Amino acid sequence: MISHSPQSKAFATFPSPSLVRKETAMPQSGALTAESIPKDAEPLEATPEFLAELAEHSVRLESASPEEIIAWASQRYSPRLTMATAFGPEGCVILSMLAKVAPETYVFNLDTGYQFQQTLDLRDRIAEKYGIEVDMLQPELSVPEYEAAHGGPLYKTNPNQCCFDRKIKLLQRGVEGKHAWMSGIRRNQSADRAQAAIVGWDKKFRLVKISPLANWTKQDVWKRILDENVPYNPLHDQGYPSVGCWPCTRAVQEGETDDRAGRWSGTAKTECGLHSIEERDGSGI
Repeated sequence: MISHSPQSKAFATFPSPSLVRKETAMPQSGALTAESIPKDAEPLEATPEFLAELAEHSVRLESASPEEIIAWASQRYSPRLTMATAFGPEGCVILSMLAKVAPETYVFNLDTGYQFQQTLDLRDRIAEKYGIEVDMLQPELSVPEYEAAHGGPLYKTNPNQCCFDRKIKLLQRGVEGKHAWMSGIRRNQSADRAQAAIVGWDKKFRLVKISPLANWTKQDVWKRILDENVPYNPLHDQGYPSVGCWPCTRAVQEGETDDRAGRWSGTAKTECGLHSIEERDGSGI
C-alpha cells in the first residue's frame, strides 16, 4: 500500500481520423508501462486539416457512449494512448470502462506527495477489482526536499508554481512518446471545462485530448458508480465533492453550490493547470 500523506484522512465502429503520419503497429500483451512504450514517436502536427478532422470526429462522437468513445480512441491511438487520473469519481468510472474496453491502456497518476491517504488507498482498490495498475509518477524532489528548497511549503505562497512543479511537469513526463491522452473532465464542472470537446487538440501538451465523459452530468457519473459498485474515494461521503492535494482541499461548506469551492479556498485559483485554457503562470501551462 502506498502511503506518504500525513492525513489519515458494445463497441461501435467510427471512421478513424487520418493522422499526419501513420502509426506503427506494436504488439499488445498485458498492461503497458511508461518504459514499455518507445519515446521516439514522431509528434503529431496540428495542421488545419488534422484539426478539422478532430472537430468532425468530436461532433460525430457527441452521440456515442463513453465506452464507444474509449474503444474508438484505443483503436486509433493505442499503444500511444494514455490516461491521467486523480481517482476522482469520473476517473474511477473511466477506469471501470477501460477494464472492459481497453485494459492495456497505460494509466498514470500525478503523485505529488500531497495526496490524501484515502486517494492512495483507492489506487489499490481499483487494482484489486479491475486489474488495472495505475502508475504513480512522482516528482524528482520529495516533499521534504522540495519544501526545504523553497524555504517552506510553496503551496502557501505560490500554489501555481507548486502545481507546475509537482503536476504539470509530471504530466509532461507521463505523456512522453504518446499521441493522445484521456481525461475525466465534464463540461459542467467549471467555466474552462465548459468548452471541452469530446475529441480535440491540447495545444499545451501537443496531444489529442479525449474526454469520454464531457457531456455527462454529475448525476450520470454517480448513477454508474452506484449501479456497478465502482470503487470511489470515501472523502466524497464526507463533504469533499472534489479531491486534490490535502493542503489545498477542504470540505464544501453549507450553502456552497460549486463542487470545486473547496479547492484552493480563499484564492482566485480554480485549476491546477492540466485543463485550463489560459497559458500563464503555473495555472495554464
